[in-house]
Amino acid sequence: MILSRLSADIAFQHADTCEAALEMDPRSVDMVLLDFHLPGLSGREAVLAIRHHFDNAVLVVVSGEDNPAAIRQAINDGAAGYIPKTSSTDVLLAALRLVLAGGSYLPPHVLDDVQPDHPAPVLEEELVRSVRSLTSRQRAVLAKAIQGKLNKVIAHELDIAEGTVKAHLSAAFKVLGARNRTEAVYIVSKLNIELTDLL
Repeated sequence: MILSRLSADIAFQHADTCEAALEMDPRSVDMVLLDFHLPGLSGREAVLAIRHHFDNAVLVVVSGEDNPAAIRQAINDGAAGYIPKTSSTDVLLAALRLVLAGGSYLPPHVLDDVQPDHPAPVLEEELVRSVRSLTSRQRAVLAKAIQGKLNKVIAHELDIAEGTVKAHLSAAFKVLGARNRTEAVYIVSKLNIELTDLL
């Protein structure tokens, strides 16, 4: 009932286990909402399996698990968002709308816990200028990575080699002061950098 408020024409498929979800046609799914603790395959293994099976879908973990390390790992493994089950209906819907718009969502306690690799505080304006100094292809790769897309999917969508994707991400992470996708998502979320600033 809550999710139906996202769109009047939204269609749902339900699976009680990760294994059942992996039997679905990946082409029929635009977004996957995954509970972190399901019977059978669960946790990081479930995130990785779902991420690879539904490689063109947006993956969002919705779970009672609130361990910041587990949440950061899920983002690093390709989830575009992580929404605690304790979140209000308004937060859930706002987070899903953000992810559907191409952004990413992390709970506030994780944003407070992650420290990017900046030697000194960096003003938002300076960081946005630095991001804009990247090539258009580097920014496009970064935007897709923040959406949780796998390197192979980014390579296919941009018609470039997977090694080129890795090189562009390395350059983008360096500019952001991020060591991985999780920190890149953190920086973009924490400083409210709009996706349009990456394109």
